[in-house]
Amino acid sequence: MITLTVNGEKKSLDIDPDMPLLWVLRDILGLTGTKFGCGEGFCGSCSVLVDHESVRSCSTPISDVANKSITTIEGLSKINPKLQENWELLDVPQCGYCQPGQLITAAALLETNPHPTEQQIVDAMTGNICRCGTYHRIKEAIVKTVESK
Repeated sequence: MITLTVNGEKKSLDIDPDMPLLWVLRDILGLTGTKFGCGEGFCGSCSVLVDHESVRSCSTPISDVANKSITTIEGLSKINPKLQENWELLDVPQCGYCQPGQLITAAALLETNPHPTEQQIVDAMTGNICRCGTYHRIKEAIVKTVESK
């Protein structure tokens, strides 16, 4: 049995300890907001918070997150609703596929650094691929969130 807390709810699962966290979230728990992108941990679309740190769920075995707290895009509004509001206000998403991972990574940044510089934002978001190229709007939504604090 592997026990973890997902979006504030404790879960005990009898599953293969090597199963990637992404598939546990999507296929077993039905939390499909976290997306499968590259499957190698490079694109960032599968990012979730594990104990408030951004982690690529496609390459993280469930055993690595036992007894930890996981926040998916479905639970993010409890942590940083202003970030999501600014994301919508500035029309950040185009296709939207990468946005859950982008939001999770931005939330992790703001938890560790509530007032990042623009360069720190760019550095933190590097590695999250947006096929539509909305990087400027992503940065602006984060800046707006910082300014509203």
